[in-house]
Amino acid sequence: MEEKNLKLVDILCEEFNIKRWQAENAVALIDDGNTVPFIARYRKEATGELSDEILRDLSRRLEALRNLEAKKEEVPFLPTLHTFAM
Repeated sequence: MEEKNLKLVDILCEEFNIKRWQAENAVALIDDGNTVPFIARYRKEATGELSDEILRDLSRRLEALRNLEAKKEEVPFLPTLHTFAM
């Protein structure tokens, strides 16, 4: 799992109060294109039986965090005030 995803997994673990392996597996399953109902029903063992409600919220939060990261990358570096001091 790449470094960006690991940071997101840490955030999801804290926000949803779940174990790291649960978050890692849920993110991997979502990234592989599996739907929330499919994961909740047929991949319970991989997520530690996370409910469809938690998986749906986790999926939405994951998307929001990724969008936020993308926005951060789009915003150009803004110089701090001390760079203008003479």
